Order: sequence, then C-alpha cells, then structure tokens
Amino acid sequence: MEYSMMLGVEGVKKTILHGGTGVKPKFVAGTKVTFHFRTQLCNDERTVIDDSKKAGMPMEMVIGNLFKLDVWETLLMSMHIGEVAEFWCDVIHTGLYPIVAKSLRRIAVGKDPVDWHIHTCGMANMFAYHSLGYDDLDELQKEPQPLYFVMELLKVQQPSEYDRESWALNDEERLKAVPVLHGQGNKLFKQGRYEDATLKYKEAIMCIKNVQTKEKAWEAPWLRLEKMANTLTLNYCQCLLHMEEYYEAIEHTTDIINQHPGAMKAFYLRGKAHMEVWNEAEARDDFTRVLDLDPGMKKTIKKELAVLKMRMELKNEEDRLKYKGMFAKLAREQESLELENPDQEISEQTTQSPEEAPLEQTGEEQTKSSEQEVVSQEETSTALSSYDHEIPEQPTTPDVTPEQTTTEEATPEQLDTVQIFLEQSTSEETSPEHTSPEPTCSEQADQDPISTEGMSPAQMTRENSTQVDES
Repeated sequence: MEYSMMLGVEGVKKTILHGGTGVKPKFVAGTKVTFHFRTQLCNDERTVIDDSKKAGMPMEMVIGNLFKLDVWETLLMSMHIGEVAEFWCDVIHTGLYPIVAKSLRRIAVGKDPVDWHIHTCGMANMFAYHSLGYDDLDELQKEPQPLYFVMELLKVQQPSEYDRESWALNDEERLKAVPVLHGQGNKLFKQGRYEDATLKYKEAIMCIKNVQTKEKAWEAPWLRLEKMANTLTLNYCQCLLHMEEYYEAIEHTTDIINQHPGAMKAFYLRGKAHMEVWNEAEARDDFTRVLDLDPGMKKTIKKELAVLKMRMELKNEEDRLKYKGMFAKLAREQESLELENPDQEISEQTTQSPEEAPLEQTGEEQTKSSEQEVVSQEETSTALSSYDHEIPEQPTTPDVTPEQTTTEEATPEQLDTVQIFLEQSTSEETSPEHTSPEPTCSEQADQDPISTEGMSPAQMTRENSTQVDES
C-alpha cells in the first residue's frame, strides 16, 4: 500500500513504495546499514542523477559516523528491512549532495574517494579547482534544489556483528587503529608480502590524514600526526622498492623532503630508488646528503656507493656491447643489400657522375676528348707554374704563325741552318721507308725558343702540332 506521511523533520516528506518485513531494526551509534539509493531531480521527467543499482554495488553507511549528508541517517532510521520508500527533501538538506555524489561515483569505479597523500580536505580541493569533475554535479552545486531519494534498506548490522573498517571509525577510533595497522604492515613486510603490507600502511595513513585535516597546520597536534604519517609513508616506499615501483617511491620521498628537508631516511630511500633507475648523479647527491645528516651511516653509504659504481660500470659495458652489436648488424644488412643488388649499384653510380662511369664515345669524339684533356693539363700546369714562381710580365706576342715568328727572331746563321733542315726534311719525306724519330727533351728545348706566356690554349696546341708535323 502506498501512502504519504510527514516525518518529524522539517523539509522531509516520505512515500512508502513497498513495505518491509519484520520488526523495525534498532539503530545505535556504530550500526552498519546496507542499502540501494536512486537520486532524482524534482522535474516532470524525474531525471535520474545517480543510481546505485546501475553502478552495480549497494552503499554502506555507519550510523553516528558524521556522514556528510546527515539527513540520510534520518531517512534510513525510519525504514524496515526490505522496505522501499521515496523521500522528498527540501534544499536545506540537499546542499552537500554534489560533494557526496562525487565520492560515491569514485568508489563505484574503484577509486579512492579522496587522494590519501594530499594534505587538504575534499572541501579545500573543491574550492581550489572550482569543479567537482562532473558537469551535472557542478550545475547542482551552483543552483541547489530539492531532490527525491528512493531508498531500499537491504541489511542492518549491529557494531558487534561486523569488522569495522577505517572509514567507519570516528577520530578517536581511527587514532587507536593506526598502531594496529602499522604493526600488521610490518609483519607482512617481514613475510615478503609487500603488496599486502602497502594496503595496511595506506589504510593507516588515511586514518591519520582524516584526523589531521581537523587540526591547524604546523601546530603541535598537526606536527605529531604529520610525523606518524611520514613514518608510515617511508615504510610504504620501502615496499615500493621491493615491488620495483621506483618512480612512485621517488615521488613520495620527494614530497616528504620538500616539506621536511631533514628527513634522513627519505634521502636514503630516494637514493636507492635513483640507483635502480640509473640516475647516478641524483643517487650520489642523496647518499651524500644522508652522510651530512647522520655521519653514523658512513659504513652503509660506502657499501651503497660501491654497489652504485659497479652497477654503472655494468650498465656502461652493456650499452657499449649493445651499440657495437647494433652497428655490426647495420653493416651486415648494408653488405647484404649490396650483394643482392650489384647491377642497381652500378646503375646508380653511372647516373650519379659522368666522370665515374663515362658513356661510350665515337672515335672522333674520343680524339677530341683526348685533345681537350691535353689542353686542360697544359693549362693546369701553366697555372700552377705561374702560381708557384713569380715570372716577370712579358709583352704579348701577336698572333703569327710559327714560321713567321722563327724567321723574325732568328739570326742569319740560324736562317741558314733552318733552310738546310727544311731541305733535308723534304727529301726524307719522299722516301717511303723514312720514320721520324721522337725528339728528346733537349732537342725540344732547342726547337722551342718561343715563350708560351700570353698565348691561348688553341695557339699552344697549334704550335705543338706544327712542330710534331715538321719533325
């Protein structure tokens, strides 16, 4: 039977959708209740904001544990087990719902409702970032409005009927739980169960942080809790080293060092983490800092530095062999490609430069090319000779034939000798058996009284050819 009724609380209206069974449970401080909930807007569509059934997990809450949305305790304490009821709540009761919903959504996807290593509370984080991370919750935060809560009470457990978790404890109970969790973590660490030990240390840290947020920063109670949290965090980092989570260990120890520069153990653990990831300079700096803070650690640090040196030598040798092998492999691959494609390599060389692979030439082209090479060599020789030895400038010889030049410059005795020489040459050419001997260097020197300076390459070629022909 459905009916509506007003509770004895202002701004709350209840409608029972499905009746429960049995006697109404007894709710005392520490009673644990398990229930499903659905949150809806008060509009015509009854827009659903959150639904624990869709999330796949019911919610648990401990009565008297100062739950942020305290009106929910009032709603649940009015229900029987198995009952389903709809509650209309005015805006005076729903203002904090967006913050609660954010935590519930994070829990539903397997995340912590708060980050345990951050030193601010959820409210401070919200004001720092100006967003809850969800558009619908941000909108509801800006404009609070009445909401419908549909709840189904599944189970009620008295304090003696379940093991209470840290989130279900009050501040006094949390502080009492810290040394117990600490001891359990140490025992698991000695057994080599490092992952299980991290869970105990983390739970103890969360207990401390929840209490610490209610203390004034940097005052005596806050500092006492901070010291406890740092000790647990360093134990947590020791587990991370064994789990090879070196960068996370560096992050947490750095956070401690930034706030407490005298934390010797933090430097030591960070140095070991740096050593594991080959940060030689950083590791040496941290170990040196340990000695500054505690000279009694000299023997331990000496061993750590020896290990660091050995590890770096092995790493350098390993890198050397790795790169050597890599270069050898590249060379083998290149050689293999050259053996597989020899024709392609020759073709590429041919197309790259005519000088490397000249094209076929006809006989006439080869003759011209040879003459051009002779001229080029003579030009190069002349240029080098003029560069190496300073030769005084001489007047340029006008363009005349070799015969004219010889006649003008020869003496009367020389003219007679030349005339006789020409007559002998003419008579010898008429004999078919005649062969012209190659002139020696001294003969060429006597027959070449003309200076080559100031003459063009073509003139020099003409002169040489004339002399050869005449000989």
